[in-house]
Amino acid sequence: MFKIFGKKKITEDVVANIFVNSILSTIDDGFPEIVGIINDAPEFTTSPNLSETDADFFTLIVFASNLSYIPQHLYNSKDDRITNLIISKLSSVFDVNQERLESVIKDYQCYLTKVNHPSKNMLYAMSKGIFGKYELNNYQDDYFKNMNSPNPMFLKRLDEAMDSFVWNWDSFNQKYQIV
Repeated sequence: MFKIFGKKKITEDVVANIFVNSILSTIDDGFPEIVGIINDAPEFTTSPNLSETDADFFTLIVFASNLSYIPQHLYNSKDDRITNLIISKLSSVFDVNQERLESVIKDYQCYLTKVNHPSKNMLYAMSKGIFGKYELNNYQDDYFKNMNSPNPMFLKRLDEAMDSFVWNWDSFNQKYQIV
């Protein structure tokens, strides 16, 4: 179908603002649901009793994962420029040094790659990252605890919930042209 008016043109700075604000809003709205999934998981012998204020690991996992998707959807150096703008905006939001935040995000990306090896599916990496960072192995029955591996039923439920935290670049690129 042809469009009469075409895509809306927006700057890289606006893209970074939309990305940061949208992801932060999604985290604020969705993290309580993730806490509920974790605390109420029947696969755990005792509840981890996470608090809705324990979002630091989760926030870094979500941003590290979503930033790793950018090169797959943006080209011609836009990926690097927009990633830098996003990190700059995040450093202002969290009141941390930009270079330090960039280093922490890269560390998280490496961690997610490691815990999810050999798979390259970042959605699964997010769930496994949450499992590791929140030390959820401590709450499993002995079988999975001894294997140091998440119960697949719990992981599947978490994977499904984490899909809501992945930025939809395909939809975004259909609506907007970055200039």
